Amino acid sequence: MRAAVLRQPTGTLSIEDVAVDQPGRNEVLVRTSAAGLCHSDLHYIKGDSPCEVPIVLGHEGAGVVEKVGTDVSYVKPGDHVVTFAVTFCGRCNFCLSGRLTLCDGGAAVVRERGEQPRLRLSNGDPCCQFVGLSAFGEEMLVHENALVRISPEIPLDKAAIMGCAGATGLGAVLRTAKVREGAHVAVIGCGGIGLNAIQGAVIAGANRIIAIDINDEKLERARVFGATDLVNSAAGSEHTVAAVAELLSAEGGVDYSFEAIGLKQTYELAFALLRRGGMAVAIGVLPGDTTVEFTGRDFLLEKVFTGSRMGSAQPRFDLPYYLDLYMQGRLKLDELVSDHISLDEINEGYARIGDGRVARSVIVFDA
Repeated sequence: MRAAVLRQPTGTLSIEDVAVDQPGRNEVLVRTSAAGLCHSDLHYIKGDSPCEVPIVLGHEGAGVVEKVGTDVSYVKPGDHVVTFAVTFCGRCNFCLSGRLTLCDGGAAVVRERGEQPRLRLSNGDPCCQFVGLSAFGEEMLVHENALVRISPEIPLDKAAIMGCAGATGLGAVLRTAKVREGAHVAVIGCGGIGLNAIQGAVIAGANRIIAIDINDEKLERARVFGATDLVNSAAGSEHTVAAVAELLSAEGGVDYSFEAIGLKQTYELAFALLRRGGMAVAIGVLPGDTTVEFTGRDFLLEKVFTGSRMGSAQPRFDLPYYLDLYMQGRLKLDELVSDHISLDEINEGYARIGDGRVARSVIVFDA
């Protein structure tokens, strides 16, 4: 198959032929139809986050099952599926208590050391697989627990983004925070995940939904997805806190804030926006050695700061539910996919992520 391979963290991917093994026990071979360009992969492309190389990145994919290995019971050839970036084991305490995104049994769903690798380069060398998926290739060989079966009526280019941006943004609101009806919500960062957090707040019945970003074009797009108020934060955190306080003069801050960028200053801003008893939810990924500072007395006012991993999703329940909302016209995914590209255009697609014009670029493999 053809795939986008990261040879070293140089900021570019090379399109190469990669050999895919046959499915083994509990494994499924999927013909990739679409894959979203998520900012998380860009951290590895730029070298901000370390990873083994060579590697095929990509974790936001959808396609059609081609073959199944032994003991596969969840899917069959011809099924339409979406990938999910946490392959749950189904046996650890987190899985058994319904917290699948915190699964600590990952070793149970990958091939053991010494076994034939799932992916090989054209010279026969092993090629690493990103989070057990590698969606930036024409085929994916994955454990069946990485897949969510969906209706064949759902367009696969829209379904793909539900595997990360959709589930993460919606779930942070509906699963992690459990936003209550009538609450005031702020969302910092209006990219793909932030826009889905805004949609989640709409679904939850939030009263005021304040979109915060430094890019006016992204802010105007946020209004389309349900934001009631827009705040440009280019002037800094103090200005932003004051602007939100002015919008909610009688409230003293928001009930819930969601950070969807992954910066020290926006983590701290999310907490600063809270009223007494409020909850800030970090969705964006920070480098592991980043220190975030809060004032201790705020915790005595019962303010909460927490993280959300993949929207705290229960993927085989949540993703079909969210996609049903889309088919009913209650969730905007057509508006989220702003750019269709080919695999050969992947580097150009990532170069456009930061300019504000693209909510989500999606690779379409049969284009």
